[in-house]
Amino acid sequence: MEAVNMKKKDPKIVVAVDESDESMYALSWCLANLISQTSTSNLVLLYVKPSPPVYSSLDAARYMFSTDVIVALEKYGSDMVNTVMRRAEAICRKSTTKINVERIVGSGDAKDEICNIVGKIKADTLVMGCHDYGFFKRAILGSVSDHCAKHVKCPVVIVKHPKQI
Repeated sequence: MEAVNMKKKDPKIVVAVDESDESMYALSWCLANLISQTSTSNLVLLYVKPSPPVYSSLDAARYMFSTDVIVALEKYGSDMVNTVMRRAEAICRKSTTKINVERIVGSGDAKDEICNIVGKIKADTLVMGCHDYGFFKRAILGSVSDHCAKHVKCPVVIVKHPKQI
């Protein structure tokens, strides 16, 4: 009987990052606690920017939106993506483990987009920070981490920032 090579593939870990200290702490925690010291891991930095707003020539307050304003808003969104990714990549560079880092930028509702991308790339684990909004704010805004924990097909690690403990 021929032996079958059962080598486990390198894990693909997705870390959802945004502008918050909580997401950067979750990334640091992931690097310290989930990434193997003995094999190469595939780390995906996932940022979801809000869908670009759609403007008519007149907004609700009846003010004219110029093309310059729309271009400035789009540039701000791109700058935010680059700022967040540079910050996250700097944290990854400090790690002593072997990791392949990939960037993915989605656009839309964060909770739905994170779930879609995690499923599409067949992630092994999703790591997210917790904003700890409290009952009322969470009731109004919803919790992205709660939604993802219920809807993705892989394990989800929700990391609380030490200031929340």
